[in-house]
Amino acid sequence: MELTTNIVGGKRMRITRLGREKDSGTFIVPMDHSVTVGPIADGDGLNRMLDVISRNGADGVVLHAGRARFAEPELFRHLALIVHLSASTAQAPDTDEKVLVAQVELALELGADAVSVHVNLGSDTESAQLADLGRVAARCTRWGVPLLAMVYPRGPRIADPSDPELVAHAANVAADLGADMVKTPYTGSTETMTAVVDTCPIPVFTAGGSRVDGESQLYGSIRQVMRAGAAGVAVGRNVFQAKDVGRVTREISDIVHDASSLKQNIA
Repeated sequence: MELTTNIVGGKRMRITRLGREKDSGTFIVPMDHSVTVGPIADGDGLNRMLDVISRNGADGVVLHAGRARFAEPELFRHLALIVHLSASTAQAPDTDEKVLVAQVELALELGADAVSVHVNLGSDTESAQLADLGRVAARCTRWGVPLLAMVYPRGPRIADPSDPELVAHAANVAADLGADMVKTPYTGSTETMTAVVDTCPIPVFTAGGSRVDGESQLYGSIRQVMRAGAAGVAVGRNVFQAKDVGRVTREISDIVHDASSLKQNIA
């Protein structure tokens, strides 16, 4: 699905920085993990990594607001900035709880092209997270800022976070509460992921998930996702923890930006 579908005004202008051509997917690299689990780069390593992923075909990056202050502005000439507004740490009593730690207005001051919010369906604090998503969506509408909702089935009542029905529910919660794009888990097959995409009126991105041992497995799942009609992928740990960040970024970029891999071009 085209990223700008049903988006108008300032949102449309900003979101075009995330998409390339109409018949091409979008590749986002989330790097908000430093709040959750700790540093992902030493010293000036973040700027070097941003430079590498930008030169090798990534379309956008997710950073927390405070971290974005240390990124060199010229790195965003060809790389969209998505500022993540919610957070939790691996040391929290409830690791599924997400709280807002920044505002849409701050993201705009930092030059963000979009913002993102995380919601865990099935968590003990689901109601508060849904309320936060709704409030952020309203502010995004007010300021013309695209909103990426990261909605996962995750919590004590979730037996299988990749269950297609739950993933479809998560994707549609994002749409119903005002998000412009949704990031959610991959269901595990092209067929079931196609069903999820078909139910959702906004562009669907799949999460890269935990680090995988084999790159062929990673690339294979991304091909399946794109064939399912997803708008793109959001791959973090499998990029910034790779031995050769540039090569892995380039391989994923080639798959996501290959129009022949998209659903509408497959017989």
